[in-house]
Amino acid sequence: MAQHVRIDIHILQTVPPANLNRDDQGNPKEAVYGGVRRSRVSSQAWKRAARMRFEDRVPKQDLGTRTRKVAAELAKRLKERASLDAETAARLGTAVLAPVGIAAGKKAGNTAYLLFVGNRQLDAVVDLVAGRADELAALDDQALEKAMKDLPVADQFTQNHPIDVALFGRMVADIPALNVDAAAQVAHAISTHAVEAEFDYYTAVDDANENDADPAAGMIGSIGFNSATLYRYASIGLDQLHHNLGEPDAVLEAIDIFVDSFARSMPTGYGNSFAHRTLPSLVAVVVREDQPVNLVSAFENPISAPRGGIAERSARALAEEQRRSIEMWGDKPAHAAFAHAFGPETEKDLETAFGAAVTITELRQGLLEQLRGYLSR
Repeated sequence: MAQHVRIDIHILQTVPPANLNRDDQGNPKEAVYGGVRRSRVSSQAWKRAARMRFEDRVPKQDLGTRTRKVAAELAKRLKERASLDAETAARLGTAVLAPVGIAAGKKAGNTAYLLFVGNRQLDAVVDLVAGRADELAALDDQALEKAMKDLPVADQFTQNHPIDVALFGRMVADIPALNVDAAAQVAHAISTHAVEAEFDYYTAVDDANENDADPAAGMIGSIGFNSATLYRYASIGLDQLHHNLGEPDAVLEAIDIFVDSFARSMPTGYGNSFAHRTLPSLVAVVVREDQPVNLVSAFENPISAPRGGIAERSARALAEEQRRSIEMWGDKPAHAAFAHAFGPETEKDLETAFGAAVTITELRQGLLEQLRGYLSR
């Protein structure tokens, strides 16, 4: 397989008034880029939104869980599997993690930090203990600690990774052996244009207040919001994902699920207040054999749109940036395709940069066909 093969995903998506991802003051996150203030959605927020959509296509049992409650999860599964009482299950659930070096948290059943582990990896750890649960439960603390050291618990956390752990990785600062290098990089989404924060002043009427002498609202407040056309970018390292998952079919499935979920997902902050869910106007995939290339420099000069709308002008700017990059560096991508919702004139510009327009389904199928060739070498 060719080294350094990357799958770049470029998305343009227009979002109406919304507060997708708030800062410490409760307002939409922002960033200054190209000398002007932009709307911003953190990569962490969008990665979680994409992960949550994985459940639409993958059984939860085959995915990972990011939690502090690893010991509690083990205890819960041990209680069910070995018919233990809650106290005994909790004792064994905590003890089985101790030899790995995972620090316990302040609360019972918690670890000191979030761990991203596969549900089947947790089941594999339970398998090590469940058959000997009564024997282990009868040991005193010292003997139990010794018995747990003989079990290959750490091995269960370093193999058979689910696709979400393989894509987004795992970082355990004090136990490097448990780290999984992420195959996917996700950029902070930023608006292609300047954005100013706005505030929605709201009042909530007390429906049961029939006293005309007290007509005031039951509650008042304000919510920060903005609206934006966002440029979203992610990149997957094919060789790293292959290393994390092993099987070529699993790699292709993970990439297809990621592309579909990343495109369709959206953070849900204040969703009930703004009903902001939209779909992208443009999705482009580019397979490169050199390095990932984020095309955000297309918007270093903020887009303005007296005619045609910001999204369509942003699409043309993105196509121009792709063309300029190829002309300047001479490294033509191995594969490119896009799907869009713009008019014929914009389509012409996009086709010169990303090839012929296709549907989303064709885009995903063409991408997998291209990658299948790399994985079979």
